[in-house]
Amino acid sequence: MVARAPTAPLPLPASHPLNGILLMLAAMSLVPLMDGIAKFLSDHYPVMQVVWARYAFHFTLLLPVVLWRHGSVGLHSRRPGLQLIRGLCLLGSTVLFFAAISRMPIADALSLVFIAPLVVTAASPWVLGESVGVRRWSAVIVGFMGALIIIRPGFGNLHLGTLLALGAGLVYACYVLVTRRLSGSDAPLTTLLYTGGVGAVLTSLTLPWVWHTPAPAHLGLMVAMGAIAISGHFLIIRALDQAPASLLSPYSYSEIVMATIIGYLVFGDFPDSWTWAGIGVVVGSGVYIALRERQLAGPTA
Repeated sequence: MVARAPTAPLPLPASHPLNGILLMLAAMSLVPLMDGIAKFLSDHYPVMQVVWARYAFHFTLLLPVVLWRHGSVGLHSRRPGLQLIRGLCLLGSTVLFFAAISRMPIADALSLVFIAPLVVTAASPWVLGESVGVRRWSAVIVGFMGALIIIRPGFGNLHLGTLLALGAGLVYACYVLVTRRLSGSDAPLTTLLYTGGVGAVLTSLTLPWVWHTPAPAHLGLMVAMGAIAISGHFLIIRALDQAPASLLSPYSYSEIVMATIIGYLVFGDFPDSWTWAGIGVVVGSGVYIALRERQLAGPTA
C-alpha cells in the first residue's frame, strides 16, 4: 500500500533521538483517551458520525490557533499533495480503528494496530532512505509472528473486528511514513490543520445518512476528542521532526499501557493471556529494533 519512493529522497531533518522518544511517549499516553471516548460514543452513534466529530472539532478548534500563530500563511502548504495523502491515510486508519473498537476491546484492537511500527521499519529503506539491516529485518519477522499469536487464526479470533484493526495498522504505517516525508516542509500546526480539514470535509459528506443529534454531554465528549486529537498528533509530528521513524516507531507500543487502563476501568475489558503473549513478542521485537537503531547511530544517539 506504500508507493515507490522517489529516486532522490528529500534530505531529512537533523536527528535528536531523546527528544523524539520523549515526545512520542507523551503522545502515546494521550491518544488512548480519545479512543476510549470514541468507543463509548460508538455505542450511541454511527461510527462515521464519531469519526466526523473527531475531525470536525479538530479542524474547528485548530483553525483560529493557526491564524493567530501564522496568519493566512499558515493555510498554505509547500507540499499540498503529500498533505492530502497524509490526511487520507489518517482518516482511513481512524475509520477502520473506530469500527474495530466498536466490536472488540480497545487493547485487543490496539495490539493488532501495533503492526504499524513493524511495517514502517520494513518500508523505511525504500520510502525514507533509512538503512535497515538483517538483524532488524529479523526483528520485524518475529514481530509479525507475535501478531499471529494475537490473532490465533483458526481459533475463532479472526472476525471482522480483527480484520478492521489489522487494516488500521497497515494504513497507519502509511500515515507515519508520509508524515516523515513531510517533516520540515510545513509548520506543524499547518500539517495538523490539513489533517483535520481533509477528514472534516470527507466525513461531512456522509452526515446526511448517519446523523443523530447528540445529547449535550455527548457533544462535549465530541469536542474533547478533537482537542485530544490535536494535542496527540502535534506531539507525533514534533517527534518525527526530531528523530527517524524507524527509531521512534517501537515506542508507540507504550500506548498499550493507557489503553489497557481505560479498557479495564471504563469497559471492564482486559487482554487474555494469549494476547499478552503476542504483545510481548511484538514489543520485544520493537525494543530490539530501537536498541539496534541507537547502536548503529553511534554515541550521539
